[in-house]
Amino acid sequence: MSKIEEARNILKELNVPAKQQSDMCCLTLLAMADLKEQDSWHSAKNEWIRIHDIIRLIEQYYSVSYAENSRETIRKQAIHHFRNAAFIEDNGKATNSPNYRYRLTDEFLTLIGNYGTSEWNGQKEQFLSYHESLISIYNSKRTMRKMPVKINGEDFTFSPGKHNALQKAIIEEFAPRFAPDSECLYVGDTIKKDLVKDTGKLTELGFSITLHDKMPDVVLYRAEKDWIYFIESVTSVGPMEAKRIKEIQEMTADVSSGKVYITAFPDFKTYKKFASMLAWETEVWIAEMPDHMIHLNGDKFIGPHK
Repeated sequence: MSKIEEARNILKELNVPAKQQSDMCCLTLLAMADLKEQDSWHSAKNEWIRIHDIIRLIEQYYSVSYAENSRETIRKQAIHHFRNAAFIEDNGKATNSPNYRYRLTDEFLTLIGNYGTSEWNGQKEQFLSYHESLISIYNSKRTMRKMPVKINGEDFTFSPGKHNALQKAIIEEFAPRFAPDSECLYVGDTIKKDLVKDTGKLTELGFSITLHDKMPDVVLYRAEKDWIYFIESVTSVGPMEAKRIKEIQEMTADVSSGKVYITAFPDFKTYKKFASMLAWETEVWIAEMPDHMIHLNGDKFIGPHK
């Protein structure tokens, strides 16, 4: 029996749906275990690995080529289901992070290491009897990695990652200091794009949002002053440069409230990297020094510019 057929048999005996017993799913499992055709299951490993690496190993070990744009197909057809079944886990990074990795869970590694031995049936039954508990354990691990945040008095969670950590800081540290009593009209998440989107209030203020418009990362409204804070959370891309402000102005042409444009950075080092790109008459907030702001020309203090 070939390694692909052995992998398929393992998945079948673990009651995996037929769609997840495809060649692609079997090859994904073999690559994650770092197994070549001639290797024994006892030599399986569970090192952290990217989907890009899975594609490379499948081609190297089994001469089957998947294009780079197959990553999403592998994620949806194999990775997603294997993770839900507690066969694999992720490292808790944001999904768009270059450091996002997966690996076989320790329990699954132990199980497949016994495939083809006299211990297999006993280990398989033990794994299946413990399966629901195991799924709960790994779901709990994923939940624990998320970042709790209170927005407009309600509890939400951000997916893990630097970008969302900075958005959390904007809401919890920037807003109370520089936008007191404001409400959050919009904030995205690296996984759930529109975590908060008060369409009713945005429309009331005059926003005209189409599917093609990209909202700033965080939008706050301070009713006392009738100011709207447009805030970009920058860890790697997307500061408030002139082009970005023009896009927001076009999207808010019918908004009469005062408009404040802010770029938030996690630290001074990141700010220096983007300093030359920032538009005049915008504001800068740096999370590592939350009590201060940098005002780029214009009024002495924060506020909309005429």
